[in-house]
Amino acid sequence: MPSPVSRLPSPGFSFELFPPRTPEGVAKLPATLKKLTEAKPGFFSVTYGALGSDQNGTYDTLMTVVRETGIAVAPHLTCIGSTRARVAELLAQYRDAGVRRIVALRGDLPATAYSSSAPGEFHYANELVSFIRQTHGEHFEIEVAAYPEMHPQSKRFDDDFGYFVDKVKAGADSAMTQLFYNADAYFYFMDRCAKAGVGIPVVPGIMPITGFANIVRFCNNCGADLPRWITLQLEQLQDDKAALQDFGTEVVTRLCETLLKGGAPGLHFYTINQAEPTLRLCRNLGLST
Repeated sequence: MPSPVSRLPSPGFSFELFPPRTPEGVAKLPATLKKLTEAKPGFFSVTYGALGSDQNGTYDTLMTVVRETGIAVAPHLTCIGSTRARVAELLAQYRDAGVRRIVALRGDLPATAYSSSAPGEFHYANELVSFIRQTHGEHFEIEVAAYPEMHPQSKRFDDDFGYFVDKVKAGADSAMTQLFYNADAYFYFMDRCAKAGVGIPVVPGIMPITGFANIVRFCNNCGADLPRWITLQLEQLQDDKAALQDFGTEVVTRLCETLLKGGAPGLHFYTINQAEPTLRLCRNLGLST
């Protein structure tokens, strides 16, 4: 295939939010946004629930970000269980709201699905990317997902990487990775991109470590490897919250430094709607004061 040329400058760093699921979470969000905005991220992304369960919440959260921060917002858009008409409706809604960036994903398969093919009119993310390009041309900058350690539902690394290349061919501008704690996995993935002529920016997804049980759960759910030495240390520190968070911050800061020194074009932080863990990392990295 011809070598794609990146249509974007370096994405810098960005923050991910999820639509609050409780009235308390909704009330807390503006204060969290105020703190995160002080770091001047390039944009916020807003997640989309499994099977579209949070589609209204995505829009409401997006509008809160616009109202409270004035910073660009990139809503997640998934194709699981959806129709072309519904996706077209959402794209028009986002365009009317001034959105210029979309995170295009397949989304999570329902628990009852027994094949890799998703229910609905779109089965894979590359089909969604193609649809956005066909209907809106270059209006939206399209982000897609990348999996340095392989998607948990994939069976072979070559197949998984092929799915990523398909998304690039379909018109993706850049990618964000799933969370990981092994920098070599990212650098190996980037080597494969170079050999395949894939030239879009691939931004590492960074998850702050704030607790033992929750980070183990996140890693198990997405198939990310949490190195044994980190796991054992977190387990020993789980009853000392301050010490655990200091250790977690140090580990993730070193990971980010290694990635940036190795050529990563930016960082995308999974904030879990908490400001301070991510801001500590940004201060350590000199991204904010």
